[in-house]
Amino acid sequence: MNYREDRYGNQLSVLGFGCMRFPRKAGLIDMAETERELLTAIEGGVNYFDTAYVYPGSEAALGEILERNHLRDKVYIATKLPHYLIKSKDAMEKLFAEELRRLRTDHVDYYLMHMLTDTATWDRLKGLGIEDWLREKKESGAIRQVGFSYHGNSEMFCRLVDAWDWDFCQIQYNYMDEHSQAGRRGLSYAHSKGIPVVIMEPLRGGKLVSRLPEGAKKIFADYPLRHTPAQWAFRWLWNQPEVTVVLSGMNSEKMVRDNLHTASTTSVGELTQADEAMLREVVKAINAKMKVGCTGCGYCMPCPQNVDIPGTFAAYNRKYQEGTFHGLKDYVMCTMIRKTSTAASNCIRCGKCEKHCPQHIPIREELQNAQRELEGPLYRGFRKIIGWFVKL
Repeated sequence: MNYREDRYGNQLSVLGFGCMRFPRKAGLIDMAETERELLTAIEGGVNYFDTAYVYPGSEAALGEILERNHLRDKVYIATKLPHYLIKSKDAMEKLFAEELRRLRTDHVDYYLMHMLTDTATWDRLKGLGIEDWLREKKESGAIRQVGFSYHGNSEMFCRLVDAWDWDFCQIQYNYMDEHSQAGRRGLSYAHSKGIPVVIMEPLRGGKLVSRLPEGAKKIFADYPLRHTPAQWAFRWLWNQPEVTVVLSGMNSEKMVRDNLHTASTTSVGELTQADEAMLREVVKAINAKMKVGCTGCGYCMPCPQNVDIPGTFAAYNRKYQEGTFHGLKDYVMCTMIRKTSTAASNCIRCGKCEKHCPQHIPIREELQNAQRELEGPLYRGFRKIIGWFVKL
């Protein structure tokens, strides 16, 4: 296993175990299979385990397995505060105490603000006293390091990086999202500030393995250097020194062993120019059904009406590449789960964005198209439900 350092010199395995997708039977976590996978991972050198309060049964399963096998002190646990459920400092305390009970531990090594969406949300939490609360927890040793996980564009990500003295952060990043989400710009910015970056969705929820179009499969098959699509995706990430840990939601022992091998045999800077060019061709093949040629550069931002233009187009494209569910999920994430809506319907057609777009995209027209397809009855229903939570 290869390791990279966090901010304080701790050696973290480059492969982290994402605990959201533990195997299940009849709707319940299959504890026997989960235990086999976790023990295989730890035996192979994995020492970073990422869970969350809202992952059903995950914290409790992880805590039970680590305690039964006397492994708590051999690994680092990352879990998350669901700030969208919090409306007082007492609520933070109560929820954190529950997490410690589930995890059967007296401390959390890496504690994240789960899906921190924008600086306004962070300001709301500061108004509830979260800075003092986190300081108290760090001084007592109950929380060792504090970070945040993020889905959104690079501009807001960089603003959040500067909003507090974070110990680490977590972003969605892969060769498809190089210039969307926080993207390479966000990764480089966090790294320049000395903040380690944990990567989630390295395979884009399986898209880069099980849902590749035939054109992309052929490019991989014809390339002289043989790796599986998953191996190429991980190698692209570990090729970059700015990446600290890559999470994988492994749910089979075979997957664990394959990822262990890749993590142990990949080094920084090993991809050649030909390898990078091949992966760009794969991206083109995947993007063949793209509706808007947005690269996510962010030159159109900020929007005076707070529209997340790159995020909207990324979700609109994903709808046509991967299906309505995935597109709508991304759109909800980037426009709704935040203090102020960033939806396409906010657009007043001022045209400021189009003056700065290097791709010369008719942004106003495409935002209307995206709004028609993404802001239907289901989206409006979600908005009512989520709006109640974010205003707490």
